[in-house]
Amino acid sequence: MRPAALSTALAGLALLHAAPAGTWLPAVRRRLPGLAGVGSADHVALTFDDGPDPRSTPRFLDELERLGCRATFFVLGEMLERHPALGQRIVADGHEMAVHGWRHVNALMMCPGRVTNEIGRASALVRAVTGASPAWYRPPYGVLSAETLVAAAARGLRPVLWTAWGKDWTVTASPASVLAAMAPGLRGGATLLLHDSDHTSAPGSWRSGLGALPVLVDRCRSMGLWVGPLRDHGVAGTAAEGRHAPGTPRRADHCAPP
Repeated sequence: MRPAALSTALAGLALLHAAPAGTWLPAVRRRLPGLAGVGSADHVALTFDDGPDPRSTPRFLDELERLGCRATFFVLGEMLERHPALGQRIVADGHEMAVHGWRHVNALMMCPGRVTNEIGRASALVRAVTGASPAWYRPPYGVLSAETLVAAAARGLRPVLWTAWGKDWTVTASPASVLAAMAPGLRGGATLLLHDSDHTSAPGSWRSGLGALPVLVDRCRSMGLWVGPLRDHGVAGTAAEGRHAPGTPRRADHCAPP
């Protein structure tokens, strides 16, 4: 192959590999409701990234128990490997565990094959710790690639991002700023993203999400919305879509509207 043709072919492969990363952009996610995590109109999915962390995750678990809520925790394999007992508590408390990768690295920055290996390794560890195969995958930074999509599908993982986030990872984040960031997207069908660890963010930033949590749940309740994990969210395009029509009974472990 001539150098010019080889360069063109390599550029095309690189574009194909990186194209899914465009889903990180809000405008693109709005056109892909299933990937964004849009669910039932009377439900909000509560999700947390980057744990489990013994310094902070137990505080979130305690607060969720006080609120009577369950959530989905997207764990990092390297954190779960260090703290398997905490992972077991997450599931024992009635929450759902999902895969966030092994380490918090942008998929586009990895060598070919590494993403596949790390997704498989993290998925296997979740299964070993919890006794159940995980159903969801959220890539670090929300950046997908062609390889992540293939690797996730091979392990039965459904990629899901978010419709609203609290921007709770910055050094200036506060409960008030988290609530303000969430407000525009706080509606039925939303998938909310917070962090139960500062493992990959500003030290102590998890306190902003924890402080916002009770107000966030109260706002959902006041809007007549249930709050729970992704498994019961009825994400668009899944077998659970439409399972919970407005007004039908839900699980007792959901934060119920008044």
